Amino acid sequence: MLVLLSPAKTLDFESPTPTQICTKPDFLDLSEDLIKGLSELSVEQLSSLMGISLKLAQLNCERFQTWTKKHDRSASRQAISAFKGDVYEGLKAWNFNQDDFKYAQANLRILSGLYGILKPLDLIQPYRLEMGTVFANPAGKDLYAFWGDKLANSITGDLVQSKSKTIINLASLEYSKAAQLKNIDANIVCPSFKDEKNGKFKIISFYAKRARGLMANFIITNKIKAVNDLKDFSMDGYSYSANDSSANEPVFLRTEKARLAA
Repeated sequence: MLVLLSPAKTLDFESPTPTQICTKPDFLDLSEDLIKGLSELSVEQLSSLMGISLKLAQLNCERFQTWTKKHDRSASRQAISAFKGDVYEGLKAWNFNQDDFKYAQANLRILSGLYGILKPLDLIQPYRLEMGTVFANPAGKDLYAFWGDKLANSITGDLVQSKSKTIINLASLEYSKAAQLKNIDANIVCPSFKDEKNGKFKIISFYAKRARGLMANFIITNKIKAVNDLKDFSMDGYSYSANDSSANEPVFLRTEKARLAA
């Protein structure tokens, strides 16, 4: 199976990395094309384009100016260790052993506005570019047009190589849209995570993001191969709910009591 994740806005390029193994992204030429356009924008233009503060825009302006197509360990870091956010707090890649990294490299893909699609050990440089950014380019009005069907084709190639027909989509709507999953000949499974609040179960973004990372951790560390085995996921107090689930949307619930105990 192939697991899809979103990237994170927050980055970590300081802490030690748990593995020295690294690979290079498949679409660096296209990333360079994006960088060329982005590096021509002023701080004010970046702030408006991305809907971020001038301080953050200044930081990312500097990142675009210093970004280079040459990706090596001197200025780059493996994607799985570089992203730092709720999803990656749940993923806990810092605890992976070499077998976990090997499995993740074959079965996990991270969608990216700048890099398109990343294997976990692909080197990246610091950046911020959300997939939903309406950045006009020669291919169209936004990044969805820029990436077109390239991500779907890449995912299809990975499925063929792994002899699998299953995608576990743990990416957000913003990113999974770019993967054009409806055009891929595969069984698309979208786990859903709901927390109890005021006696009702609902998706709470903060907890759901972390739960997606936890599910990816569960799949990787247990080397899960069958969709049915996802029902055994019980990290941080979540449990599978057969009554709320369908074949392509397994639902996991967590009570307030379980959340407080986690």
